[in-house]
Amino acid sequence: MNNKLTIGIFNDSFYPMNDGVCMVVDNYARRLVKYANVIVFVPNYISSPYDDSIFPYKVVRCNSIKALFLDYSLPTPKLDPKFRKELEKYKLDIVHIHSPFTLGEAGLKYAKKHNIPCIATMHSQFKQDFLKAVKSEYLANRLTSKLIKVFNKCDECWAVNNEVARIFYEEYHYKCLPRVMNNATEMEPVQDVKQAHKFINEKHKLKESEIIFLFVGRINTLKNIFFIVDSLKLLKLKKPRLKWKMLFVGSGQDEDKLKKKISELDMEKEIIMCGKITNRKELAYYYSRSDLMLFPSIYDSSSIVQIEAPSKKTPTFFLENPATAATVTNNVNGYLSKNSIEDYTNKIIEILENKKLYNEVKENAYRDLYKSWDSMVDDAYYLYKDLIEQKSKKQKNNRWLYGTKKMA
Repeated sequence: MNNKLTIGIFNDSFYPMNDGVCMVVDNYARRLVKYANVIVFVPNYISSPYDDSIFPYKVVRCNSIKALFLDYSLPTPKLDPKFRKELEKYKLDIVHIHSPFTLGEAGLKYAKKHNIPCIATMHSQFKQDFLKAVKSEYLANRLTSKLIKVFNKCDECWAVNNEVARIFYEEYHYKCLPRVMNNATEMEPVQDVKQAHKFINEKHKLKESEIIFLFVGRINTLKNIFFIVDSLKLLKLKKPRLKWKMLFVGSGQDEDKLKKKISELDMEKEIIMCGKITNRKELAYYYSRSDLMLFPSIYDSSSIVQIEAPSKKTPTFFLENPATAATVTNNVNGYLSKNSIEDYTNKIIEILENKKLYNEVKENAYRDLYKSWDSMVDDAYYLYKDLIEQKSKKQKNNRWLYGTKKMA
């Protein structure tokens, strides 16, 4: 290609699937192209083809099979000779996997075959995912152990926050404490706040005086979306004169269930389903217009939205879940509550009534939680170079030792 490094990034999901890890992969790749040749290896989606020419980096797609009852498809690199041939065309200098499943394993296998470094990023609490799927502690432990074997074969692993690093080391028995490399966002503060408010108000027929609650993400039970609706129903009963609207931004497999629940609770006037917003400027307007981001997920490890919201000085309200809210201090740079609808509702009322504290929290959220992808990826690139150099030195030392033994 040229004298630049060639970096291979592997993940088991990608656009048009729009989850947090897809966005992380895209942001890494977009910023790495100023330093290196970047090839992203991801699944294709036959039912939803995507124009990969829009990306400033090379995308190589692998065949996949739709997973039953899930939003995701399962990549099948072992059954895709065209993909394997395409992969071997590239002389990668380093591999970075963002998933330990089939495509992640394909990346690791390539790295081992060609004796180059492999980094893995730990994005999720996998045991929690497995428990929800198989309903068996024994099976969940077995499946988690299988994935940890993949991570243990990598040269280095990164965790998205301190709590995820602790979980992988202490609970999942990864070989050492992972390096923490936080996620970030490309969003910057909205310059014209009045324009943002005007746009969202007109789009959804909102009054400027109304309090706006926001959720951004997949419409999936894993995100605790029904908890939000139940809490707001209680808020409506406790504060009948309070004027507010709830905006759900996103799409997913549980949209119909959510709409049904909203209808059953007679909350169609207060709760608005906005659908998936792919335009990043428009999404920034949603954050800017909102007073409070509601994110009671007990599934996420480090969601991108909890970094995007502070970029617009919109505080986020979490449950007291160590991984999801690991970077948040209650009433300092965000809000926390016990996993109880009553407690969550009471805390919303408390937040709205204490304006002085609210203004301090939103400023602190911007200061503490907003991180730029540019600085994060700069750090990652220099870590890549260090790891490549270390691997090269180790190989030279091994060759020297092997040669010395043969002479002896």
